[in-house]
Amino acid sequence: MIEINNLHKRFNENSVLNGVSLKIDSGETIVIVGRSGCGKSVLIKHVVGLLYPDSGYVKVEDQTVNELSEEELYKLRRKFGFLFQGAALFDSMTVEENIALPLVESGQASVISGNGSKKNEIKKLIEEKLEMVGLPGIQKLKPAELSGGMKKRVGLARALITNPDYIFYDEPTTGLDPIMADSIDNLIKELSEKLSVTSVVVTHDMYSVKNVADRVAMMHEGKIYFAGTPQQFIDSGDKVITDFIKRTEV
Repeated sequence: MIEINNLHKRFNENSVLNGVSLKIDSGETIVIVGRSGCGKSVLIKHVVGLLYPDSGYVKVEDQTVNELSEEELYKLRRKFGFLFQGAALFDSMTVEENIALPLVESGQASVISGNGSKKNEIKKLIEEKLEMVGLPGIQKLKPAELSGGMKKRVGLARALITNPDYIFYDEPTTGLDPIMADSIDNLIKELSEKLSVTSVVVTHDMYSVKNVADRVAMMHEGKIYFAGTPQQFIDSGDKVITDFIKRTEV
């Protein structure tokens, strides 16, 4: 479980988080929404210790993140997988090299070319993750040869390569056509059910909210303004919420 308690964060005179409190249960898919600049990304960075709060705390599995040593923090981060908004693939690398990158950075692999039992094991793992995201056999392609939706899926395969307990999705459907966006939403749901991972989805896409969320948390003015089911969110008569939904569905 992730517990965020009364989190405050300022950057110079700009107050971004003004007492954020939120609990994320193990195995659930929570979607975090809110207008640009409301603090969604800043909040996520606190969860993995990339930022430290001015006050309040984040606990992940009963570990207080801002109290961890560098070594403990590094171990904790290995439990997280990230799908970045633009997939963040390296153009000079093949698909399999991109997917293997977290293993290389964590010291579990050096290179994936050549022979050897360890390299064969890694190649098999990459093949397994590509099958999981519906892209078998594309290991040797470069990102320039992939569509936007394929890049997202490769980014997701990379997020899965370390078998994380938590996956963070940053605007997973941005820039995709409706059919491809639906396929990414379905994949998020399928992986959540199959792998029992805890999923945190940051998005502006109300269709994704309806499709994947067990629960919705809306940030507004540096706080959690709403937390509840997608249907409760959609049916809310609150003007802040209805205005947000109208803007995102235009």
